[in-house]
Amino acid sequence: MSPFAFFALQSQFAALAVETQIVMSLRLMAMAGALPARPGENSRMISEKGPALTKAVSAGAQAAMAGKAPEQIINASLAPLTRKVRQNRKRLMK
Repeated sequence: MSPFAFFALQSQFAALAVETQIVMSLRLMAMAGALPARPGENSRMISEKGPALTKAVSAGAQAAMAGKAPEQIINASLAPLTRKVRQNRKRLMK
């Protein structure tokens, strides 16, 4: 793996971590009553974990079976998680 690919992966992990923290903070503030919360949001945050993980593992496995490079496998695994976290952030910030 080239240093540039390694740096790109680090950047993706950092962006995902920051966006995840934003979603967690928004949900905690909604639970505390500081922000309006949609009905069922607490159940949703639990029920979405399994399918998101399944999609990430499946995408990574497909990339691995296709003979992709390690950084491509990691990118494939991160893509569904990044999409889900981004969707949550956008929905919660409305």
